[in-house]
Amino acid sequence: MKLGMVGLPQVGKKTLFELLTGVSPGMDRPLPGLADVRDQRFDKLVDMYSPKKITPAQIDFVMLPDMDTQAERNRELFQHLERVDVICYVARAFEDDTVFHVDGDVSSERDINTFAEELELGDLIFIEKRLERIEKEVGRKIETAVADKERDLLTRMKDYLEDGRTLVSFTLTEEEERIIGSYPFLTRKPVVVVLNVGEGEIGDEGLVAQLSEEHASRSYRLIAISAQVEQEISQLDDEERSAFLEDLGIESAAIDRLTLLCYETLGLISFFTVGEDEVRAWTIRNGSKAPQAGRAIHQDIERGFIRSEVMRYDELIELGSEQKVKEAGKLTQKGKDHVVEDGEIHHFLFKV
Repeated sequence: MKLGMVGLPQVGKKTLFELLTGVSPGMDRPLPGLADVRDQRFDKLVDMYSPKKITPAQIDFVMLPDMDTQAERNRELFQHLERVDVICYVARAFEDDTVFHVDGDVSSERDINTFAEELELGDLIFIEKRLERIEKEVGRKIETAVADKERDLLTRMKDYLEDGRTLVSFTLTEEEERIIGSYPFLTRKPVVVVLNVGEGEIGDEGLVAQLSEEHASRSYRLIAISAQVEQEISQLDDEERSAFLEDLGIESAAIDRLTLLCYETLGLISFFTVGEDEVRAWTIRNGSKAPQAGRAIHQDIERGFIRSEVMRYDELIELGSEQKVKEAGKLTQKGKDHVVEDGEIHHFLFKV
């Protein structure tokens, strides 16, 4: 599962990418990097167990080439976007006379609309070309009944896009998914929009609320971050960091919230394994059952799954120890049909 970071030049992508992954972007793109998921639950478990080893969940990011204001120059970029699962679009919302903007002035609303329209236009062009090809090949390379089904589906998708909505919210049957599953529709991908704001806008959710409402039909998820402030925070020790955040009137760094939002948008959740040797966050798809979760650790756990002993994170923190969780009757036994919930703590029993 991969998340692609994209945006116009001079919007703060490089700073955000380096803050997330620790990788300093050069000229070469695409550039891969791994970002730790900044989960306070994981941090508290580490404090509780003081393990020899800690392994947080991670997200696979890739830094993509800059977008161009000339649509015809974005073909290579869109080919890269086809290979990611979620698009992270960075839009500039800060004012700084020393940093140029390719359009001459700063308007995150305009930039997001331009980006969205480019993706939608690309999908519409693909649909039109595919419909033309169907007409040429029906009865020869494509059976009439098969062509009719695809033509009907693509026409409905075209109408959906022209109505100002994106295909990420277009409902498909299993058969329809098979028909178009390999097609490079960019608006089928979830989009996280990062508004790179100035220090004065930190904590002001007005712009996020406004743009979220404007793009509700596109199902975009928005978050405001000041890359400059986040860079300053990253250079502080824990005590200074806490004091700095308190002065700003916020509980956690925005970069932490961004990783969690991206993780959620990818359709992922974490479960934990804990002990003195290691505290680890394991990444699974939301909706996974216990044996599938066990496979994240080792395929033998899924193959020989017997049951899993499960603690709830909040109950462990509240009671203070595993022993007290057991004494309170809160350690539960879960079978193969148990759907794992985000934040559960598992100990798997299996035999192969």
